[in-house]
Amino acid sequence: MDNKKIIKWLLWVIFLVLALGMISVVAFCTGAVKISIETIISSIFKDGSPTSSTILLSIRLPRIILAIAVGGGLALVGVLLQGVFRNPLVEPYTLGISGGGCLGVCLGIVTSLGGKFGIFSLPLLGFFGSMAVVWVLYVLSMRKNVLRMKGVLLSGVMISYITSSLIMLIMAMARVTDLHGIVFWTMGSLEESNPLLMKLVMLISLAGLIISYFLALDLNGMSLGEEAAMHLGINVKRSKGIIFFLASFLTGSFVAVSGIIGFVGLVVPHFMRIVVGRDHRILLISSYLGGAVFLVFCDTLARVVISPLELPVGVITGLIGGVLFIYVLSKNYKTL
Repeated sequence: MDNKKIIKWLLWVIFLVLALGMISVVAFCTGAVKISIETIISSIFKDGSPTSSTILLSIRLPRIILAIAVGGGLALVGVLLQGVFRNPLVEPYTLGISGGGCLGVCLGIVTSLGGKFGIFSLPLLGFFGSMAVVWVLYVLSMRKNVLRMKGVLLSGVMISYITSSLIMLIMAMARVTDLHGIVFWTMGSLEESNPLLMKLVMLISLAGLIISYFLALDLNGMSLGEEAAMHLGINVKRSKGIIFFLASFLTGSFVAVSGIIGFVGLVVPHFMRIVVGRDHRILLISSYLGGAVFLVFCDTLARVVISPLELPVGVITGLIGGVLFIYVLSKNYKTL
């Protein structure tokens, strides 16, 4: 690898880290209660007022951390799935994995299972719902001990429609008291307040990024086609299985805490592929950082657009992501 490429990649990573830092500072300052940077610094060193410290450290900081973990993780999942399927339109939502997690949570809410195991109940139900979809996809697409990726994609799209219909059925039959929680979960939310869950999600997100780098060269090889990858010495069957289940596990974990947040795993990898290129050695980290920037930005907008009320963050990611994706497609057909 030449030095110019390394320098270019390093500059992009530095730029994205600075962008993440800047948008995080804006997220700290912005909200129903505006807080100055001086107050933020005072609160960090425990010299600020108790009210400001509570807002910053107990409300805004956890949301920023969760947005970084989930946004970066979903964008990473998008890169992994698009790489293994060689299809830029693949994301967790289109495979039905997100819908399975949301269905598990909805069933937990209407059947009162959500209170059986305390604060971990809904996240666990969401995770098991996502992994149940993965198991169904695996069973349906396995032929002669080979995982057919085209079968996974087609089955996933159908499962996504089925889970969406079941969720609408549950909403139609749910009590009014349960309906609000279901709606907010289907639209995505970063209001998780349990510090243990947030630490766990951040750990899973970072671990996913590290593990994905052991698969970066395999993804580069598979982007040339399966036959070319096998000639390069890549165990395509093993790599596809590992990537698919890693992406599924990450998606299940994120949906379990934040609900369905669409378009992050679709738009960010697509945009980063245009900007930094198709080499997964830079695409993985740049998409992770880009996804974190995107979700922190969208969550900040969700908090201030109709302040003091709050919009579900999935509404903002859908609107902004959809418009950006259409615009990019209209200008860059060659990226498909």
